[in-house]
Amino acid sequence: MRRLRNLLGAIALGVAAAAAPAQAAGPAVALPDTRFSFDGFFGTFDRGSLQRGFQVYKEVCAACHGMRLLSYRNLLEIGLTEAQVRAIAAEYQVMDGPNDQGEMFERPARLSDRFRRPFANEQAARAANNGAYPPDLSVMVKARPSGADYLHALLTGYEDPPPGFTLMDGMNYNRYFPGFQIAMPNVLNPGQVEFADRTEATVDQMARDVTTFLAWAAEPELEQRRQMGVRIILFLIVLGGLTYAVKRKIWADLKH
Repeated sequence: MRRLRNLLGAIALGVAAAAAPAQAAGPAVALPDTRFSFDGFFGTFDRGSLQRGFQVYKEVCAACHGMRLLSYRNLLEIGLTEAQVRAIAAEYQVMDGPNDQGEMFERPARLSDRFRRPFANEQAARAANNGAYPPDLSVMVKARPSGADYLHALLTGYEDPPPGFTLMDGMNYNRYFPGFQIAMPNVLNPGQVEFADRTEATVDQMARDVTTFLAWAAEPELEQRRQMGVRIILFLIVLGGLTYAVKRKIWADLKH
């Protein structure tokens, strides 16, 4: 019993120690409820928003953030044609080889290639960003609590620091980031992207669209899984009804 108490005490201390840094990072700020199209049990990804979100990622985010888990062929799932995706992939040069002479060479990317990384390695990424390491965005939405709402809030949460707030060199004030100081600058500005469907490129719209794209990238099977869940529930309802009807039929002649 004493060992059990000691073990429970050690676990409690460990949980308290793990929670301490999060509390020291700054007070929690309530995230706005953005209400995405994919929210809820029957939510689905808006294809127009996905395509606009990919455009924002490609023109704004891809200069620093990679998406190593995505291949160019995955873009077919957001409603782009094969010709469009091939043209997008061909804009990038990827390393291949060795050839017949045993040498590596560069070639235009193909549908089967992964998204090209913006930097060769972590050291190169840090050197280009004043020591900060831009994280890979492939599963970023799944890696943060309330991931979609958090990312949208983060992208729209830049503002001037309040009076008396000391901002460290090279940092930017963001009211939704823990500690309120973030190395990434405000990267979204009104009209920064020209959408093909002529949707107005406000900061909120670009943040919403790129967050939708990142949510899809982190969980592209979401729609199929939900559709399967609906089918299973309907099947169980029908099966339950049939089971009850058979039970009533079998026991109909039994006198109670």
